[in-house]
Amino acid sequence: MANGKIAGMGFYVPERVVTNEKLTEYMDTSDEWIQERTGIKERRYSKRHEESTTSLGAKAARIAIERAGITPEEVDFIIFATLSPDYYFPGCGVLLQRELGITKTEIGALDIRNQCSGFVYGLSVADQYIRSGMYKNILLVGAENHSMGLDFTTRGRNVSVIFGDGAGAVVIQPNEEEGKGILTSKLHSDGTYAEELALINPGAHGGYFREDGEAYFGYEAAEFGKTFVTQKMLDEAMLFPYMNGQLVFKTAVVKFIEVIHEALASTGYEAQDIDLLVPHQANLRISQFIQKKLRLADERIWNNIQRYGNTTAASIPIALTEAWENGKAQEGDLVCLAAFGSGFTWGSVLIRM
Repeated sequence: MANGKIAGMGFYVPERVVTNEKLTEYMDTSDEWIQERTGIKERRYSKRHEESTTSLGAKAARIAIERAGITPEEVDFIIFATLSPDYYFPGCGVLLQRELGITKTEIGALDIRNQCSGFVYGLSVADQYIRSGMYKNILLVGAENHSMGLDFTTRGRNVSVIFGDGAGAVVIQPNEEEGKGILTSKLHSDGTYAEELALINPGAHGGYFREDGEAYFGYEAAEFGKTFVTQKMLDEAMLFPYMNGQLVFKTAVVKFIEVIHEALASTGYEAQDIDLLVPHQANLRISQFIQKKLRLADERIWNNIQRYGNTTAASIPIALTEAWENGKAQEGDLVCLAAFGSGFTWGSVLIRM
C-alpha cells in the first residue's frame, strides 16, 4: 500500500516588510520587548484590498505544482488550512480552485480549521487519502492573512506583534519506495481551554460560561445570540483575537515534546535520528526549549519566525520549503514536523524525504 510523499513544495510571503520599529508608531512597544518575548524581528503584511488569503495560497500553490512536475489540471483534490479565510463562508478551498483555473474538473475541496496545527492535520488527511488510493495528486495549502484583523493599538500589542501573513503549499503523491514518504502522523486535541486562544466574535454562539457562572469576556447572557455583530462588540473592541500567552506557552512546550516522542516511538526512531525538525513558528523561545529538550544541534532545527512572525497554518510549509531551498530536508533525510495551537490542537508528522 502506497503512502504519501511530498512531490513539490513552495511558499510565498508578501513584499511588504514590517519591522518591530514600525509597530512602535501604532502601539506602546519596542524592538527589545518584542524580540525578548518572541524572537521576532519583522514580519510580512499583505497589500490591503489587493492580496487575500486565497491569492497568497495560489502563489505558493503554483510553485509547488510546478516543482511536482504536474499541471494544475492534474490536481485531483484540494485541502486548504487557514484561520483567516477570505469569507466567513464559503471556505478558501473552492476559491483557490477558481484562482488556479481548474473549476472544470470539479475536484473536491476540503477546508481545515485547526489553526496553527492546520497544516499538520492536513498532511495527515492527505496521506490517508493517498493510502486509500482515492487520489494521486493532492494540493495542500496553508495560508494566512492576519494583518487584516489585528488590533494595532497598545491594547492589542501582546497578540498583534506576533502574527504575519504568508502561504505555503505542497503536492502529495503516492510513494512506492519502502521506508520513505510520510511514515506516521499523530494528532491530538483538548477543548478544555478553547477560549484561551480564540477569536470569539463574531460567531454563532449563544454564550459560553465558566463553571462559576461568569460569562467569558464580561458578557451578559442576554447579549448573546441577538445579532451576529453587536454595537457592544464594536465599541469595546471585541472583534480581535485573544490569547492567554502564559497558559499557551506552558502547554505548548509540554505537548510539542510529547507528540514528537510519540511519532518517533511509533516508528522506532529516537530524537538523535532526526535530520531536521521543523516546528510551527509560534514563538522562538518555544522552539529553543524544544531543541534543548531533544538535544538537537542548531543545524537540525529550522526557525524563521525572526523574519516572518507567526503565520499559523502557513508557518510549517513556509519553513519546510525555505529549509529545502537552503539545502536542508533533502532526499533521505528524516524530517519531523510538529505544531501546537488554538483549540488546543497539536500534532506531529515524521517524513523520510
